[in-house]
Amino acid sequence: MSELLEVRDLDLYYGDAQALSGVSLTVREKDVAVIVGSNGAGKSSLIRTVAGIERPRAGSIRFKGVEIAGLPSHQVCELGIGQVAEGRQVFPTMSVEENLQMGGLLKRARARMKAGLREAYDMFPRLEERKRQAAGTLSGGEQQMLAIARALMGRPELLMFDEPSLGLAPSVVQEMFQIIRRLNQGGITVVLVEQNVAASLKLAREAYVLENGSIVLSGSGAELLADDRVRKAYLGL
Repeated sequence: MSELLEVRDLDLYYGDAQALSGVSLTVREKDVAVIVGSNGAGKSSLIRTVAGIERPRAGSIRFKGVEIAGLPSHQVCELGIGQVAEGRQVFPTMSVEENLQMGGLLKRARARMKAGLREAYDMFPRLEERKRQAAGTLSGGEQQMLAIARALMGRPELLMFDEPSLGLAPSVVQEMFQIIRRLNQGGITVVLVEQNVAASLKLAREAYVLENGSIVLSGSGAELLADDRVRKAYLGL
């Protein structure tokens, strides 16, 4: 399959503090690429930089062969990159349906708003039951479903998840991973940043370990699951 996202030699700083150092990775079309690492390793910084929220000091980010490093986030979204942010970040005082409509306002998706709502409700029936309810009153799992559905309203080709299992009950975590698998099987390319190393590597076609802002290991999900360094550092084995 062709390369959809290419990151090369990416450096990111917050003031004088370096958050990413020479990060390179490749995400192929219709794959699941997983980025694992401990807190503070730079995982969210990488996602935010690809999304256009942070501006890199050096390096290249190419999406479908087009350089996007430094583009504002709204332009990145219009190109077909969606993000489910850490902490869900729904609009709490707006209704479920209003949150979904916000996701469908991109030019690339606006004409299919009605169809997008129907698809969201078919995928997440609980959201339809609560479509007039304020998003801030939903459970954590329901808010995560809403965040995913809102991102899908923008018709992304690449969907990036930042710690989707954070703060969720174990049963809901399993449901989240099943949703991600189903989305990928439906043709969406996925980048998954996740502290649940064992579950995420089982999904991964390609996987990367990020430590102190640098990629220190890469390979297939199965290869990293079998790697003694990963098993010792992240799985306690």
